[in-house]
Amino acid sequence: MKSFLILFSSVLIFSLTGCSQSGTKEEKTESDKVSEITFTETEHDYGTIEYNGNGEYEFVFENTGDSPLVLKNVKTSCGCTASEWSKEPINEGDTGKIKVSYRTTIPGSFSKSITVFSNASNPMVTLRIKGNVEKAEEEAAAAENS
Repeated sequence: MKSFLILFSSVLIFSLTGCSQSGTKEEKTESDKVSEITFTETEHDYGTIEYNGNGEYEFVFENTGDSPLVLKNVKTSCGCTASEWSKEPINEGDTGKIKVSYRTTIPGSFSKSITVFSNASNPMVTLRIKGNVEKAEEEAAAAENS
């Protein structure tokens, strides 16, 4: 009976110490790590732009996750808007830019969307641009003379 008690006590002590937590934060495994894309802003208002003026803007983002961020695609809502972005992975804590160009030879107000696809935990983010392009000088002069 004494040996049973000693064996039982040993097993109990071993199981309690083996299951105790050290209180330190465990490191994430590769499969637990995720990238996350965080934009400083998701909408840009150009205000009023001159006809054939500068329609370029850069959206800045940061990889706030703990794994490299890869932009898979950036799609614009129409052919009047173009985009450029880095094809290289963005490491955790680093920033990147998406350059958007709106064709300012189309007078009138506009509101366009740019959809960003990535490997982030938020894999699809929609950016927006809006503004108003003034009429060309020839059109404005013709309207005044009418």
